[in-house]
Amino acid sequence: MPLIHLTTFIEAPAQRVFDLSRSIDFHQQSMQHTDEKAVDGITTGLIKLNERVTWQAKHLFKTRQFETMITAMEASHFFEDAMVRGDFESVRHRHHFKQIANGTIMIDLFSFETPYQKLGELVNWLFLTRYMKKLLQRRNQMLQHYAETEKWKSILVQKELA
Repeated sequence: MPLIHLTTFIEAPAQRVFDLSRSIDFHQQSMQHTDEKAVDGITTGLIKLNERVTWQAKHLFKTRQFETMITAMEASHFFEDAMVRGDFESVRHRHHFKQIANGTIMIDLFSFETPYQKLGELVNWLFLTRYMKKLLQRRNQMLQHYAETEKWKSILVQKELA
């Protein structure tokens, strides 16, 4: 089972980074290049423990749906989402946030298992792990940009006012 481990330093408070990371609205903006949209479950705002969202996006030349659920959460420090339904055999994404003096260390641990046993392992090795890592890196770069500038307010403040 592949494991992608990413560490990102963000010059912003952990609470802001944590909230952006679980924002449905931010996720949709960060994945516009795949036309990703929340189509069922929690479709806007901040997702919470035991809540589900179904995503629809175009990946690898096909429109796909992927349902996830927040399976664990410790406010501003950690949350985990896991696949409920989708093309993978399993997916688990653990998000860790550590406040330090000048910002936040964000750690992503993303593991997945594809169907098709040996053929799936070959696809993982040749292509899929790299594809997933690039998606996560792109999202993290955008998250860093939003959290470190005033852009975070367009996501988080508007939801507080609603």
